[in-house]
Amino acid sequence: MTTPGKPTQVGRYRELLASEQRSAALYTRLADAASGEQQKILTELAAVERKHAAHWADKLTELGELVPDAPRTRLRTRLMGWVACWFSIAAVLPFLERAEEADAGLYQGDADATAAMAVDERSHARVLTHLRETDPSSIRRRERWHRGDRSGALRAAVFGVNDGLVSNTSLVMGFAGSGAAGSTILFAGLAGLLAGAFSMAAGEYISMRSQKESYEREISLESEELRDDPEAEVEELALIYRAKGLDVQEAQRVAVTIMADRDTALDTMVREELGLDPDQLGSPWSAAASSLLAFAAGAVVVVLPFAFGSGMAALFAAIASAGAALFAVGATIGHINGRSALRGGARQLLIGGGAAVLVFIIGHWAGAGAHA
Repeated sequence: MTTPGKPTQVGRYRELLASEQRSAALYTRLADAASGEQQKILTELAAVERKHAAHWADKLTELGELVPDAPRTRLRTRLMGWVACWFSIAAVLPFLERAEEADAGLYQGDADATAAMAVDERSHARVLTHLRETDPSSIRRRERWHRGDRSGALRAAVFGVNDGLVSNTSLVMGFAGSGAAGSTILFAGLAGLLAGAFSMAAGEYISMRSQKESYEREISLESEELRDDPEAEVEELALIYRAKGLDVQEAQRVAVTIMADRDTALDTMVREELGLDPDQLGSPWSAAASSLLAFAAGAVVVVLPFAFGSGMAALFAAIASAGAALFAVGATIGHINGRSALRGGARQLLIGGGAAVLVFIIGHWAGAGAHA
């Protein structure tokens, strides 16, 4: 008699077994193309995947099922191995990293998997990240950012100003194109400023709050892992430090030393495994206020001329001020991204100005139709 749910369970075990076997084959092929510490780490990752595969093979055996042979090597595995061999491991690490990040929670809460398997899956992405970051070519690519905005606050502020500027300029130009009175255009501009600013603030608050709660949960889970399985955490931290360039003995010594103090261990694992700074998880209120002010700063540019004037003079002043602000924002974005400020400014002026002109034309048609 067939046990209820057994076919589904068997199918799941076979699927997970094949997935782990494919991962092991991929890491083995990449290890063959690597050298030194990179080769050792990739070989160990392959061994971990084979251990996971053996776990699912044992599960199938417990159910009295035959363990299938390893699946045929996929084209993706052969292609990535070829790229790593002819170019470098660094060329394929970003793809591996994204795949491991997607599978990071694969065994979380899975009653059929072991706790160590869940830890392994979460740590793989961080190990690959450190391998990529310690690659010389990767370091050279990141050098251009040393002069940039490390916190991201300037970037967020600039893009907030840009949102307010483009959206409210388009709104005001639409009303201007319809032939509305100056007071109506001013009211529309102020309404767009307030609605957009508070909408951005509310959205940023919710987003930041959700993100912070998610980070706090990850930290809490990391704390539980340190309490329940400290040996696995030592091995995980040692592997991360090996990916950074330490030899096996030194990495193990540093990991054991850090794990001797639980608070230090948690702080280190949060930074190294999760990539978080526990002291800077972000403030939802601060993010909301910054978003509101940045949007309002951009949106007010096109409104001010109508607050102090009217008619064609106010319209031309609004167009000139909006154009200058669009160019300035684009130039700033270009500089932040390490590109030409002149080219960035011209591109932003063309895109933002084009949107405003299009809405102006639509407003003109709508206004003409309403007056007909």
